Amino acid sequence: MTDIEIARKSKLQHIGKIAQNLGVDASDLELYGNYKAKIVANPNVRKDAKLILVTAINPTAAGEGKTTVSIGLADGLNLIGAKTCLALREPSLGPVFGIKGGATGGGYSQILPMEDINLHFTGDFHAISAANNLLCALIDNSIFQGNPLNINPDRVVFNRTLDVNDRALRGVTVNHNVKDAVEHSEKFNITAACEVMAVLTLANDLNDLKCRLGNILVAYTFDGKPVFARDLNAQESMTILLKDALHPNLVQTIGGTPAFVHCGPFANIAHGCNSVQATRLAMTYAPYTVTEAGFGADLGAEKFLDVKCRVSGLRPNAVVIVATVRALKLNGGADKNNLATEDLTALKDGMCNLLRHVRNIKEVYKLPCIVAINRFTSDPEKEIAMVAQAVESLGVDAVDCNVWGRGGKGAIDLANKVVNLCEQDNSTFEFAYANADSVETKIKKIATKIYGAVDVEYSDKAKESLKALRAVVDVSDFPVVIAKTQYSFSDDPKLLGAPSGFTLHVRDIEYRGGAKFLVAIAGNMLLMPGLPSKPNAVGMTISDDGTIDGLY
Repeated sequence: MTDIEIARKSKLQHIGKIAQNLGVDASDLELYGNYKAKIVANPNVRKDAKLILVTAINPTAAGEGKTTVSIGLADGLNLIGAKTCLALREPSLGPVFGIKGGATGGGYSQILPMEDINLHFTGDFHAISAANNLLCALIDNSIFQGNPLNINPDRVVFNRTLDVNDRALRGVTVNHNVKDAVEHSEKFNITAACEVMAVLTLANDLNDLKCRLGNILVAYTFDGKPVFARDLNAQESMTILLKDALHPNLVQTIGGTPAFVHCGPFANIAHGCNSVQATRLAMTYAPYTVTEAGFGADLGAEKFLDVKCRVSGLRPNAVVIVATVRALKLNGGADKNNLATEDLTALKDGMCNLLRHVRNIKEVYKLPCIVAINRFTSDPEKEIAMVAQAVESLGVDAVDCNVWGRGGKGAIDLANKVVNLCEQDNSTFEFAYANADSVETKIKKIATKIYGAVDVEYSDKAKESLKALRAVVDVSDFPVVIAKTQYSFSDDPKLLGAPSGFTLHVRDIEYRGGAKFLVAIAGNMLLMPGLPSKPNAVGMTISDDGTIDGLY
């Protein structure tokens, strides 16, 4: 057993103790064993609550450690006396069994119990999948039972879902060779990208959840009229399946920091944030809340700020942008097999990626920010110094931290600087686009102001989709979620660094009436990922005592 495994086991406290220290009333605690619980209290955000958003540069094969830094920073804040809660997303089984692995941090900066959180946890994802697929069953049953709503089977737009990467389900046929049933094409989305996930993530309470579920667009009639989930009377039964999943989950870090871990939309193909409920609860019980948004700041942070903050009224007091010298060197063309060797030229060439993210947060969103250099033991000092110097030229501090090896102790300097940023309260937060902007203007402002594009090009299908939507529903005040590759500012994963002068290609636009946003699908992004040639699932083992190896 490694030192980290010993630390996980020895420091794990009963969740009732964590809740008691946090100030959660025992009547608001629903236990899921000894180390997991749901909190059923209504949020009442403190007037002095400070919200810290952790984001990152574009991800690379070298790793950035955004979740690990989020956890380490929260532990570090508690170590300096700044009472802090975490608010993180739940892991999806897709990456766990695919290529990315678990999403509970690493080293001495982890949330516990890691195995449970990465796998079935409290069953939220299963409830979301069940509610989603119940609606699909009701759609097909209505068609089978005489089609009283006049649904055109070829214009069913609501998809089934599964929380596993399975490319074979990107296109399927239902009712094939089924007597008296109508055969039609269908496809699956991964659960993290389905609309029910987004609805649960953004819902304020049970009534809001029910209303949002009823507003999901499911199909069109033969004469082009929209059909919603409420037309099938599906919202009540769907809400019944989701009533427990609506409550945020409480777990803990190795350092004993309370962590609200709830909902898990991906940031590349969905809106990439944990639930509004969980963030508000964290801000109810502690003066400081650390939360993260998925992938790079062009995806997760943009959606956190332009979507989640817009609909919830939340505002971050400080933003932490995570980077590693290894990842920056990859952006500069370094050999991925030789990243431990000092390469100042590659680092200089790749620095543009970090600097654009910093400028976006500081100049577009007008938010105070700091760079966290997530240190590897082999990182040369000259490279650390070069990153710090480049960032400081923009008037932003950079702090190196070692949260993987030291936990919260490795984030003390970062924690102190974050507190100073929060206390200065210099935020003059602005959105990247206005509510009143047209859909095309919203997309173009994100593409030009955040990505560095010069223009947006729409496929015929995207133009037709938007025209059809405008004919039947009001989308004028909907935010836009852009689904694109996480590896680049552009929609081409091979364009690393900070590309400019490119055109963003929008392939399709989809309506999310329950979530109350539009999804613009750019480039070759698909809402159901596939497995790699050697998925994590085939490398995992479980011993006789239940110990799992290969889950990280």
